[in-house]
Formats: sequence, structure tokens, C-alpha cells
Amino acid sequence: MQKIKVLWVINELFPEVAEYLKLETSYVGGWVNGLANNIRTNEIIELHIATAHKVDSLKQFYSNNINFHVLPSIKSNQDYDKHLEKEWVKLISEIQPEVIHIHGTEYAHGLALINSCPNLNYVISIQGLVSVYVKYYLANLSFSTIFKNVSFRDIVRFDTIWQGKRKYKRRGKFEKQYIAKTKNVMGRTDWDYAHSKYINSNVNYHFCNETLRDSFYTDSKWNYNSIDKYSIFLSQSAYPIKGLHKMLEALSIIKTYNSKVVLNIAGENILSRSKHKITGFAKIIKNIILKFKLEENVNFLGVLNETQMKKQYLNTHVFICPSSIENSPNSLGEAQILGVPSIASYVGGNHNLINHGQDGFLYRFEETEILAQLVIKLFNSQNLCNKISTAAIKSAEFRHNREINVNRNIEIYQTINNRS
Repeated sequence: MQKIKVLWVINELFPEVAEYLKLETSYVGGWVNGLANNIRTNEIIELHIATAHKVDSLKQFYSNNINFHVLPSIKSNQDYDKHLEKEWVKLISEIQPEVIHIHGTEYAHGLALINSCPNLNYVISIQGLVSVYVKYYLANLSFSTIFKNVSFRDIVRFDTIWQGKRKYKRRGKFEKQYIAKTKNVMGRTDWDYAHSKYINSNVNYHFCNETLRDSFYTDSKWNYNSIDKYSIFLSQSAYPIKGLHKMLEALSIIKTYNSKVVLNIAGENILSRSKHKITGFAKIIKNIILKFKLEENVNFLGVLNETQMKKQYLNTHVFICPSSIENSPNSLGEAQILGVPSIASYVGGNHNLINHGQDGFLYRFEETEILAQLVIKLFNSQNLCNKISTAAIKSAEFRHNREINVNRNIEIYQTINNRS
């Protein structure tokens, strides 16, 4: 069978690329690595992976069946860099890909490719949709709460929560151009289908579930007898959409029932910055913790790599995704495939990942009282935890099946290539 030459356009540097450029490895977007590890050995696909970064010239190298390309960018990836257009033209002329797969619409470097080479076979994976997320960015924070907590750092950098929302709005304009200018998108939820079709009613929608990071497919599974009892785990918290402020409201209720509860949060301790560097959102979080006397119940874990994240999932009693908006968070998929009893806000595409009461629980984002009672319910019942855990593993192992998802990706590439 003839090979299909596929070019991926991604947002983050692969670990191999970071090592090649002698840069720090990012732990963001690890699911893309997982998919690449399954495609790189496939005989049908010749895989090229490209991104833009502040390098002095085009960097190219070959590693383990993948051709890597790093284009020189003179702007942040959140801004449109017209200089990239000619760089893309040269690279496309060299590679001559049959299908171009753009992973995510959050940043503008892929749009420079579409604008400079409009007649190629594109498919865009919908990750989040910032053009929609912007509506939920403030996450129920009132004007007065945001205003009272504007920090020195926010003023100096012109980077308040409101400015954060404006950045999403600007990026959302690029995102709409992406989807309006392509014939194909790849998604996995009712939510991303509806919004893709709203932006471009003529777009071909290809369903494909996501492949998770490699270590989440090993034999280790959640075991009630091995966990830190009464612990909660959040995978992100740095800005309002991730819902930490609402989680803390729920935590104050949970604490009245169980004083031993501990909320563990992956990522930088946003409260540890100096007075002049702390963000307004961090000030809001700090004030909520002080208000409800939660100092002994909240623990920031720092940035965790894949191995550390998996260990934390397996140690936790309950995983929660309390976001104001999501499409289909991979953190929830990772928790479920390990069997961690999970709760998520009923927003975006989360309902496509959880069957309420069977393999997890859903609640309205603003209903922190319900979130608290769901956590207490799981804390108080080993049988319920085990029931949810078993069902979650079954659901997630099917949804994130590597062989099925890789084959589906390749099938989509073949369909797009054949149509041309």
C-alpha cells in the first residue's frame, strides 16, 4: 500500500525537539506524543511534525521514524506572524504533504500556513475552542471581586483577569478563521460538533476519540486500599476557567463533614509568588482560603511530569474537573482509565465522558453545594467508589483505545486524501 505523507502542525515542542534545541521539556500536550508514538511505527504513514518557535533559522532532524521541523518565528504564538507565511511555503514545497493535520486552533502559526498555502488537504483537530471559552472566562467571578483583587503585577503588565479574557477574544478571531477556511475538522463531542458547524456549516466533521499518554495504558489501576483517604485531586488551577475558586467553596462545605479532607493541586503554587508578582486571581484564591480557614486543607504539588501525575491519580480518593468550560479534558480521561472515582462540571463536552451515576458524577458548575455532597458521598462509601471505578475503566478503555483511535486517524487521512 502506498504511503500517505502527513504533516502535523502542533503547538508545543516534542520532548525530542526540546532536547535537540537544548530547551526545557514541556509537559503540556502529552496526548499528542502518545498518538505519535503509535503512528510513528505505522507502515502507511510518513509522519512529519512541525511547529514554530523563536529559533534563528529552520531546524530539521529525523528521529525514530518522525521528521521534525521547527520554523523560525519572530512573534509569540498567540500573535499572527506574517513572516511565517514564506517559511511555510518553503517547507511545504520541500515536504509536499498529502494531508496536513493541525492539532488545535488556540495559536496562530497554523493559520499562517493555511493563508499561504490555501489549496492543501487540511484537517483540524478541535481541542478547546477559545472563541467559545471566552464567554465563560470569568467563571462566575463578579466585577467587584475582580476589581478588589487587581494586583500590582496585573497593573504593571496590563494583565488583569479582564485582559486575560480579551486575549481569548483575540485568539478566538484567529480560531474562527481556521475553521472557516478548512473543509475538515476532527472532534469527539456533541459540543465541538455543534460549535464547528456553527462557525462553518459546510465543514466535514470526522469523529475520532483521543489517545492518552503512554503510561496510562499500563497495568496500574486505582485501588481503594492504596489511596490517601479523603484526598481530592485537581490537575490545573492557574486561571478562572479551571474553577479552583468554586472548588474551594465546595471544600469549605466538605470540611464541615470531614476535617481531614485535603485538596491536592497540580501546577505552580500561585500563592507563593511575592507581593509584587502575585496575580489578581491568586489573590482571590488566597482570600477564599483565609475566609474559610482552609490553609491546612490545600496543597499545591508543583509542576508534575507524566509519571508523577499518574502516581498522584492513583493515590487520590476523588478526582474533580470543576471547570467553567471544557471540551473533553484529557485529565478526566486519564483519571477514568486508571479507575479514579471522578466528578466533573456539566459543561461543554464533559457529558460525553461521564454517564452520571454510573462511571462518574456530573454537577452544574455553580452548584458547589451539590459538588460537596457528591464528594462526601464517595468519601463515605467504599462500595460506591469501587463501583464507579470499575465502570470508569471500562468506559475509558474503550473510548481511549489506542489501536482503534490510531486506525481511525489513518482512515480519516485516507478519506481526505482520496477526496482530493
